[in-house]
Amino acid sequence: MKHLLFAAAALAAVAAPLAASAQPGHDRREVRDDRREYRDDRRDARRDGHVSPREARELARDRADIRQGQRELRYDRRRADTWRNRAEWRNYRGARPGYWYAPGYGYYPVQRGYTWRRGAYVPASYRHYYVQDPYYYGLRTPPRGYRWVYADGNFVLMALATGLIAEVLLDRY
Repeated sequence: MKHLLFAAAALAAVAAPLAASAQPGHDRREVRDDRREYRDDRRDARRDGHVSPREARELARDRADIRQGQRELRYDRRRADTWRNRAEWRNYRGARPGYWYAPGYGYYPVQRGYTWRRGAYVPASYRHYYVQDPYYYGLRTPPRGYRWVYADGNFVLMALATGLIAEVLLDRY
């Protein structure tokens, strides 16, 4: 008798939701109600001070202006105003024969006879001249385990563990 009672209860629990969803137009009514609730939520959000479509356009314009301003702040060796007031260029006093300048580190003698190429290794004496702000120089963000370094007026993307050169940008600064 108990088994029969449990079977009837299980059958009723399964059949009730199936019978409710079998009503004609049931799904369409739910979708329509969901849309109405979504519209009401958007209306409430605007009333509560959230961003309107017009304000969103204005914000997008402001963001574009900010990006344009950031582009203007990038390094350009032809324009002294892009580097003169930056901390890493504070000790720069112009080009010196036989020396190269690592921004933020100072002047260092050029190593003669070394060719910067992909697949070679960065000499140990250059491995600690990290580029502090790659975005300022228009460089992409280095992948994990790599760093941009200054090397004889070039930018070199180096593997930190081995010093292997992954990319070289010649005469960029």
